[in-house]
Amino acid sequence: MTAITTRRFLQTAGLLFAGALLAACGKKDEAPAPSAAAPAPAASVAAAPPPAKVYVVGTDAAYAPFESQNEKGEIVGLTVDVLSAVAAKAGIEIKFVNTPWEGIFNSLQQGDRDILASSITITDERKQTMDFTNPYFDAYQLIAVKATSKVAKFDDLKKLKVGVQTGTTGDEVVTKQQGKNSTNIKRFESTPLALKELESGGVDAVVADNGVVVNYVTNNPDAKFKTVSDKAFAPEQYGFAVKKGNAELLEKLNKGLADIKADGSYDTIYAKYFGAAPAAAAPAASK
Repeated sequence: MTAITTRRFLQTAGLLFAGALLAACGKKDEAPAPSAAAPAPAASVAAAPPPAKVYVVGTDAAYAPFESQNEKGEIVGLTVDVLSAVAAKAGIEIKFVNTPWEGIFNSLQQGDRDILASSITITDERKQTMDFTNPYFDAYQLIAVKATSKVAKFDDLKKLKVGVQTGTTGDEVVTKQQGKNSTNIKRFESTPLALKELESGGVDAVVADNGVVVNYVTNNPDAKFKTVSDKAFAPEQYGFAVKKGNAELLEKLNKGLADIKADGSYDTIYAKYFGAAPAAAAPAASK
């Protein structure tokens, strides 16, 4: 065996120590390897946008051609088409829910409905508890009687049995004429039910909004009805109703309504149900 001198030993030891020192320094500069047990950092996930609000629309779907149900149970009619077009222009989502007329105004007050769209005549009394959009339809009261009837004007109804829909303006004008305690006033849940009663002879006449009466008479020729108009009936206008003070929603609806009237969409919808575009609207009489 070759002998190792002290000088050679010290040189060799010095080189080994320096190498170890450099290796140690090198390890300090490196990032520590991730532990197999340590969880990987979670990827950042963007918060999902909140779902768009869907405005619930209350409508009494028994008032053709404005609001009714088709054979599939869908709510259809002029009012439905108009508000749907308004909502599209306003950039809001709506959902129609069939709501009985007797409770429709309470449903708005309690917050169960956001909008009412049910051929609602704008009146000063109703304005006290809800806000209305600009009008979307001009209406007036019309009398329906059998073709053989001698009724020629509203005054002829004073001593006759008259059918009306509960809580409507038709109900109001007949009550004013005959008195609130008159037993000759027959009230029904819907105008078509009142007209059915006229057909069977249970009442002598029905007073209701012109659009509904004309639609029924046209589509039920076997009933052999005729209509009688009277200048004593004040002109009326339908509007969409929102909860009192909901200025933001009211502004959106009015803007959408103005847009569909400006681009001709409203006239197209009107003609779909009445055969022609509406004549220039006459100013409503003060009530």
